[in-house]
Amino acid sequence: MELLFSTDSPPHHAIAAAKISGISLNAKPSLPTGSPPSLLLETGKRLCGTNVILRHIGRISSVPGFYGRDAYQASQIDEWIDYAPIFASGSEFESACCFVDEYLLLNTFLAGYSLSIADVAVWTGLAGAGLRWESLRKSKKYQNLVRWFNSISTEYDSQLSELASTFLGKRGSTKVAASKSKEPQASNSRSNTVENAVHTTETAGTRAFEVDLPDAEVGKVKLRFAPEPSGYLHIGHSKAALLNQYFAERYKGQVIIRFDDTNPDKESSEFVDNLLKDIETLGIKYSAITYTSDHFPQIMEMAEKLIREGKAYVDDTPREKMQQERMDGIESRCRNNIVEENLKLWKEMITGSERGLMCCLRGKLDMQDPNKSLRDPVYYRCNLTPHHRIGAEYKVYPTYDFCCPFVDSVEGITHALRSSEYHDRNDQYYRIQTDMGFRKVHIYEFSRLNMVYTLLSKRKLLWFVQNGKVESWDDPRFPTVQGIVRRGLKIEALIQFILEQGASKNLNLMEWDKLWAINKKIIDPVCPRHTAVIEERRVLLILTDGPTDPFVRILPKHKKYEGAGEKGVTYSNRIWIDYADAESISVNEEVTLKDWGNAVVKEIKKDENEVVTQLVGVLHLEGNVKKTKLKLTWLSDGNELVRLTLVDFDYLITKKKLEEDEDFTDVVNPCTRTETSALGESDMRNLKRGDVIQLERKGYYRCDIPLIRPSKPIVLFAIPDGKQQTVAK
Repeated sequence: MELLFSTDSPPHHAIAAAKISGISLNAKPSLPTGSPPSLLLETGKRLCGTNVILRHIGRISSVPGFYGRDAYQASQIDEWIDYAPIFASGSEFESACCFVDEYLLLNTFLAGYSLSIADVAVWTGLAGAGLRWESLRKSKKYQNLVRWFNSISTEYDSQLSELASTFLGKRGSTKVAASKSKEPQASNSRSNTVENAVHTTETAGTRAFEVDLPDAEVGKVKLRFAPEPSGYLHIGHSKAALLNQYFAERYKGQVIIRFDDTNPDKESSEFVDNLLKDIETLGIKYSAITYTSDHFPQIMEMAEKLIREGKAYVDDTPREKMQQERMDGIESRCRNNIVEENLKLWKEMITGSERGLMCCLRGKLDMQDPNKSLRDPVYYRCNLTPHHRIGAEYKVYPTYDFCCPFVDSVEGITHALRSSEYHDRNDQYYRIQTDMGFRKVHIYEFSRLNMVYTLLSKRKLLWFVQNGKVESWDDPRFPTVQGIVRRGLKIEALIQFILEQGASKNLNLMEWDKLWAINKKIIDPVCPRHTAVIEERRVLLILTDGPTDPFVRILPKHKKYEGAGEKGVTYSNRIWIDYADAESISVNEEVTLKDWGNAVVKEIKKDENEVVTQLVGVLHLEGNVKKTKLKLTWLSDGNELVRLTLVDFDYLITKKKLEEDEDFTDVVNPCTRTETSALGESDMRNLKRGDVIQLERKGYYRCDIPLIRPSKPIVLFAIPDGKQQTVAK
């Protein structure tokens, strides 16, 4: 595409959006002064106007959510695009900065949970303001706005630096902020590959993907997310749910939620309710909720139809023998029973009689096929357990292999997304649909998300619940959505992590570190800072010249983010420090007391076992804090301190990757929860459940149980930061 514009008014945001998207633009400053920019498309058609071109790039971009994930977000983006030109107005520049800063207090991006053309429009507006923005950026006046601006600058460094140097020049911000993080930055190089009909574009550590679904028509694509209500949604299901939503948005189609409730032994209404809760947490927009059980009468009619057509038969072969015969390609002795005999036994199955309970219904496919899934799979089994929705109305239930191709067809699904673990059963799916006389539903495969030291089988997770190894399905050691959110993960981090994986079919084992590192980037700029001292063997430091009458100073909870609020800090001549700090101090050593100043330790008292029991020192507030080796966190001794329980977690299993034939109970980690008693500053009594904080020099924590009464401690769950990864013993 060719972008034409005048030298006095290049469309900065459209150029930036194209660079971030990896869209090739041939930019030519060839139009007369004052002319609106125009975009010449490959079809020969032309678009005119700065915002028109930006919106077009947003629509064709493969970056997820670049022009919103739904109509509401797209409308939000339109509002911001219309607002962005205000930054070119000298008289209104600072009031606009104030407005956006207040908005970003509770938002990571301007619209939704990911970068959009709204962010690009406002970012380029600020960058184009030149020194005026740079002076504000270096001040502490608009900290939310600066945090947002610097985050985008760092994430898209190569693209935006080139834009600034080429088009903004002296007038704009030509220096993109360097990341303050010591973490290695992902490669900024762009690579385009076509593999399995997936076009991937990698830019600045993020991956966007564009999938060509077979025979897909814009506006006519219908997808389904079909969890079995036998557990809570976990991180693997989240990938399937978000990919379904992504493809529906891409093709302007729809997603339905279907509960595959065909096994009453495992399913319950509790699981249905919590799955819907988790789906809402992920922000999945669905058009309808259906249940496979809604179709039971029609599925039974189809089963009888196939029996009459000789495409299914009733088999009373014992299960173990049947499995062996399928492996060996041996036909069942019941395979050639006449239709009348099959119908008679089918009715026995329907009534749940003693004879019927000995039988199952099998498809008559091909017992010699190399693909064993086609060797007469089971279509129906008897089960006398009442169903959680429809009670004891049925004594027979269809298998997933049989009902899935049926329900997909009758519900009008155009494309069924399945993880690649089902690859060998795709031929079976199509064969069953053919026998039923239905149209073909296209299958699109994606790789299952596997995490190190993690079990994603609901059967195995249920074992941990039933055997008391975890509290419940929302236990913070579980990979369920509710579990990892309770551990302290922000849902924006989960969405970003999964969308970065793209639609690849390549199987891979993912590290949790990457997910937690994304989470840290979200929580660190805004979470309040507090101080705690480990209770065990804590050491009293007596400052002989310290204030005998305690006094309180009001300090910010986050020095770079005013929105975190303020707290009162008590100063006195008796302060507690951690034992680990106390034993590392030498006599006459000068140390720094954080948020106070320097002090010199004059005396170290120890017991008969050489354990430090008390320190005595004097203040030296005029000392140089840059020259001290130890920077100590401390708490003033007093009744206002609150009791804390700091909880750390480890993996539930001790092996990084479990082999298919390996018994997971052999590698269960015997110790996965560690509790440490601590004392916290008085302001922590105001914490609420779900609050995320940082304990200075100890890490990030989520409040699981706030202060209820003084005799009960506040319970804080440690949040991994992507660096200090626990290794199972």
